[in-house]
Amino acid sequence: MLAGRREEWTGKVVNPPVWRGSTHLYATEGERQECLKHNEDGRFHYGRRGGPTQWALAEALTELEPGADGTMLYPSGTAALAGALMSVLEPGDVLLVQDNVYEPTRSIGSSLLKRWGVEARFFDPTDFDAYAAMFDDRVKAVMLEVPGSLTMEVCDIPRLAGIAKDHGATVLVDNTWATGLGFPALEKGCDITITSLTKHASGHSDVLMGCASARKAHYAKLRHTAQLLGQHVSPDDAALVARGLRTMPMRLRETAKSALTIAQWLQQRPEVAHVLCPMLESAPGHEFWQRDFSGGCGLFSFVFAGHTEEQRTTFVDALELFGIGYSWGGFESLVLPFDPPRIRTASAWPMAGWREEDRLGVRLAIGLENAEDLIADLDRAFAAIKHR
Repeated sequence: MLAGRREEWTGKVVNPPVWRGSTHLYATEGERQECLKHNEDGRFHYGRRGGPTQWALAEALTELEPGADGTMLYPSGTAALAGALMSVLEPGDVLLVQDNVYEPTRSIGSSLLKRWGVEARFFDPTDFDAYAAMFDDRVKAVMLEVPGSLTMEVCDIPRLAGIAKDHGATVLVDNTWATGLGFPALEKGCDITITSLTKHASGHSDVLMGCASARKAHYAKLRHTAQLLGQHVSPDDAALVARGLRTMPMRLRETAKSALTIAQWLQQRPEVAHVLCPMLESAPGHEFWQRDFSGGCGLFSFVFAGHTEEQRTTFVDALELFGIGYSWGGFESLVLPFDPPRIRTASAWPMAGWREEDRLGVRLAIGLENAEDLIADLDRAFAAIKHR
């Protein structure tokens, strides 16, 4: 992991120093005038454009995304999503949005962009004919996510991207689950790949940050839009994420290994109707995960077999090693109940072929605890609902 360690930015130390400062001084007026001609990392201008700490992190992230020309940093993953979408859309455009994206992504499309004169249309990523029929001259971009948020379906990204390209649309993807290490989104047909660095890259649940990496054809506008919006991350936060990035490959492997062990155990439980883990052969879209991915992570879901909401609440409250909370990708395990119909409009829940009563979901974010300890905790929680 030598990425982002240019000696002129980091010196001779292992970790990039934290360069704080809003004002960058110039030796001469001529030097200031020359700087106005350039807008790129590595050239001091004003603190909002960052310094060596942010530049080093952005360069490292660009190297993790094959085909990327550059990366922009944002103060959260949601800010990265909004900034990337605003860089490719204008009033009057139409954005096609995968129906099972992260809920804030839906809100950006149906609220923020709507106020800006952009229409968001939601589609089922498994219905290719219906998806292709949605394109017209106003469709300028497609927003994808892999796997789908909460319900964890893996869609055929190359096929969806190819259809979009045939119609001249820009393809964006939320690649937070696998990161560029596990899924080379740009090589698979996307133009801009977006990642919440709050998750795996940070890895310690102590910083919020996001990024967007883009092909050359889109990077200049991505950068310009971010700067117009005043997007900036602090050097202290950038240093934390850069530190986490060095151990991210090992943490991804360990949490993915534990998640698969736990998912296989859950498949044997009579209380569980479906386990939604892309790494399982039975999971929706597993064939695409097997074809396109080189890794996974600790995030997956399961669906109760005909239980009540009260029983699900009892199960969640009975867990001791799983904290109840949003986010994931840290060292600690988390649990979160979910109900897709509240936010989905174009795809069915329960999924095709499922019983109607099998609909209550729970998302698990597996951390770095011992997998057997987590299984024992889940076993105790299942025992607790037998009395409800």
